[in-house]
Amino acid sequence: MSGTPDYTAPHGNPAGGAVGAAAFVPGATLGDGRYRLLSLAGQDPRGPAQFWRARDNALGRDVALTVLLGDVSDERTAARARRTLERATHSAGFTHPGVSRTLDVLWPGQGVNPRDGVFGIVVAEWTQGTDLLDLITEGPLPSGTASRLLEPLAAAVETAHHAGLVLGVDHPQRLRVTPDGKLRLAFPGPRAEVTAREDVRGLGATLYLMLTCRWALDGGPIGLPSAPTGPDGTVVSPQTLHPAVPHELSTVAVRSLEDTSVGGLRTGAAILRVLEHTAAAEAEAAALRAQEAALTESYPALATDEDDKRDEKSRRRKLAVGMTLLTMATAGILAWAGLSVIGMFSTPETRSGPTVALTPTTPPPPGQTSSTQPSTPTSEQPQSGGTVDVASVNVYNVQGEPDNPHRIKRVVDGDPRSTWKTMTYRQQFPRGKPGVGIMITLAEAAKLAKVVIDSPSGGTKIEVRSAPSGSADLDETTVLGTGTLQKGDTEISLEAGDATKFVLLWITGLGGSGDRNVSELSELTFVRAG
Repeated sequence: MSGTPDYTAPHGNPAGGAVGAAAFVPGATLGDGRYRLLSLAGQDPRGPAQFWRARDNALGRDVALTVLLGDVSDERTAARARRTLERATHSAGFTHPGVSRTLDVLWPGQGVNPRDGVFGIVVAEWTQGTDLLDLITEGPLPSGTASRLLEPLAAAVETAHHAGLVLGVDHPQRLRVTPDGKLRLAFPGPRAEVTAREDVRGLGATLYLMLTCRWALDGGPIGLPSAPTGPDGTVVSPQTLHPAVPHELSTVAVRSLEDTSVGGLRTGAAILRVLEHTAAAEAEAAALRAQEAALTESYPALATDEDDKRDEKSRRRKLAVGMTLLTMATAGILAWAGLSVIGMFSTPETRSGPTVALTPTTPPPPGQTSSTQPSTPTSEQPQSGGTVDVASVNVYNVQGEPDNPHRIKRVVDGDPRSTWKTMTYRQQFPRGKPGVGIMITLAEAAKLAKVVIDSPSGGTKIEVRSAPSGSADLDETTVLGTGTLQKGDTEISLEAGDATKFVLLWITGLGGSGDRNVSELSELTFVRAG
């Protein structure tokens, strides 16, 4: 998007025929002259209602006014306005950073006259900052920014619903962005027909708007493009319009808009979990990029060393393996050199004694001569105690949404700096969810001795299970070993059993504490049984 679209209708007659509506221009006063209108922030024709920034002449402060409009002869509109005023009065004591505090509710006879085309006014504290629509005039927001902006509003919706309240976050011009980067309901006063479900749909539509600059609900501002729909009538996903949008965030935006009970998200908590995770992941990625850029610019020769130090335990393990191989190679060279020296001082005629064999041999069958040459294993013969390659890896989910399926390949990409995380859960497993897993398909069936799990955070409890297939039910799998992850590498020994090609890492306990329970894994290594 370029330029600044006109998202508001002209002044003049915004109420669609309300008496006296033409008088609602900057400088006019409402509430028996107490509130002087400063600027129109938006309007919702479904109310109908207008959103104004005004000046409280009595207290000398700016306020936000939700002005309920209508014709005095329209009983239906009057009844709906009364319902809005009742809701605003009932929720006046609700406080949350994501909602502007209601200061007063003006009913007919309290500075409000329906003959002037006004059925009521909800007065709230003014939210400093900027309009949400002004924020997207230059184009869609980055996914991490959108997630961080929406988090406090989603938390407010969830808290309000637990208190039995409805907020009415179903119109973008009701929202403003605070100077510290938080989205807030700046013009409270939900329409009469708004339900808790509409609040959730409003969150999804707001997320969709920030990711695409398109509005996905009816009654949006004039000039704001509507969200496109597919042949089945469902909204086209943000990721389809902008491939850079993470799959998980795109899915949440679309599913929160669905009205069906199957597949649709119906609570603010479900949206909040994804927002928190996306915002955290984006922040970590940005911090890592900034750190690497600064390190490379200032100390280019030390950048590799700093990367190695991120996982000291993993580095030591690799060093130990390297030293072992070097020692074995050195011993082999010394043995060869010793035999060469012996050969220099002996002749075939004087050679006596048994033949020296460097590797154990079995007696040859009758009629065959013994060979002193050790057998060399072919590439098809697996080495005892070696690692097993991974063919594929997928998130194993039995309830709710899969946890970051688009990032699961990071656990086998060979880079300990890239990680996969579960969602952030407010409750520890098995409350809310029995667990989450990673299904690994090995390149070949093998008997396993242990699995080594590299994790930057500890406390995660894991069961290692063998599975008959990659799509097996949990009760069809067999536990081979269990363990609790420590920071760095954790080895989980496995019971000897039949060779298996499918291994399930089943997370039964998350890391973290309180209401931020999350597990993070970097790399997986599978070791053969000897």
